[in-house]
Amino acid sequence: MRISIVNIYSFCFLYLVSSLTTTVHGQTIAPQTLVFSKICAGNFNQFDATFNHAGFPASTTFEVQLSDNLGSFTNPVSTTTLSVTDVTASQKTITFAVPTNLTGSENYKLRVKSSTGFVSGNFSIKDPNNINGTLSYFAAYYKPFEDVYYINNKQSTATICSGGNVTLSIDNPTPSVQNSSPANYPNIKYKWYKGTTVISGQTGPSLLVSTAGTYYVGIDYASCTDSNSRSNIVTVSEASGGSSGAITSSLGNPFCSGGNSTTLSSMTGNSHQWYQDGVKINGATSATLVTDKAGIYSVAIDFGGCNNTYSIDLKEFKMQSSINIPDTSVFVDGETKNVVVTTNAVNPSFEWYKNSALIAGIQGNTYAVTSEGSYKVKITQNSGCAIVDEIPFDVNSAVDSSVVNIPNLISPNGDGVNDAWVIPQEYSVGSNTEVVIMSATGDIVFTSNNYLNNWPESPIDFKTINPVYYYIIKTQDGKVKKGSITLVK
Repeated sequence: MRISIVNIYSFCFLYLVSSLTTTVHGQTIAPQTLVFSKICAGNFNQFDATFNHAGFPASTTFEVQLSDNLGSFTNPVSTTTLSVTDVTASQKTITFAVPTNLTGSENYKLRVKSSTGFVSGNFSIKDPNNINGTLSYFAAYYKPFEDVYYINNKQSTATICSGGNVTLSIDNPTPSVQNSSPANYPNIKYKWYKGTTVISGQTGPSLLVSTAGTYYVGIDYASCTDSNSRSNIVTVSEASGGSSGAITSSLGNPFCSGGNSTTLSSMTGNSHQWYQDGVKINGATSATLVTDKAGIYSVAIDFGGCNNTYSIDLKEFKMQSSINIPDTSVFVDGETKNVVVTTNAVNPSFEWYKNSALIAGIQGNTYAVTSEGSYKVKITQNSGCAIVDEIPFDVNSAVDSSVVNIPNLISPNGDGVNDAWVIPQEYSVGSNTEVVIMSATGDIVFTSNNYLNNWPESPIDFKTINPVYYYIIKTQDGKVKKGSITLVK
């Protein structure tokens, strides 16, 4: 019997088909409806796809594939498998991430492919317009930038001349740090708005504005766009001669002193020149100026066809604090000195110290001193900016039992006998010794570093009560003598 070549070819083809059918016979993948309706990847890039499977060898692995942005699997897009979970013996969940260079589209499809070469049908999502329907396509985008961003150097205003224009741009203060600004991602598209209306055809990182109004920009992630994709709003107004414009201070006006710098911000224009107290500041040609000094600052702005100058009287806030006793005072045994702080600090807090050690539990503006020592009160402003002021003071005992040969009684009655307080030569003229005499209330009535044994220098009038004064003698080598001086008739 003769067999033709055609018959032989037909037999071989049927055998091949039969062999393939046998190889894949019984292998099934049944995708479940996806739990998400779209893929909006970015800072979060982790999605689940669950499917049932049967007929595969135990060693079989599976991967999730995306179509291209047109919905075709001719050249599928590979995903990154993050984990595979066996829900049951016949059901798996693959957690996957999409590529960071994904071309955004509303027409993506998703399927599963096994290591045996078997591919599933498409996953479906719930149809948002049909409660009982499903769709095989969905939106998928990768959002490379999802942080806060600004336009117009964070300024809320800009000015144009009649017939002129100004360019509003995405701020990019640190181009070397990619995630600092969407301007560092050239593939990002934008939507610019005037008021609430989209400006047709404006998809780039800048906008040329020639009419007054309010403007902002949003990153266009299509159906994955959210409110966080919008910039600050800029009000563009038309300049006119003599119009008023605000210069703002970042730390307010007055601003805090103590080395803190404030940033002065002006309107956006084509060029700027700053002045302080009428004197040009060389190199100060941007829309902002950083300063730590008070003064009258002005900026001349060229708006492209017209010019204007704006000013601010920048004042400096300085903390002013005082206490109700002298820097040095004395008290007798059993006396209490109530020290009270007066300050212009906003929402102040107080810390009291004795001999450099914090006094625990004392937080108000008043402290009762009952013993001698070197004291200090620290005042901190807690609203606005942080400013700290310190006031030191000494409280000394009136009597020092170790003092000898220093008189504690004089009679300044003009009779030539014991009229002045005369102390030993080692403490008087030429000894470089500090002599301080205070009244009973703590007021300093006499001080000298070259005492001439001449106190009191003028008559002290008293009737019946013998007044008491207190002295402190500080020698060149740091020794201190203290005591009292009683005046008698």
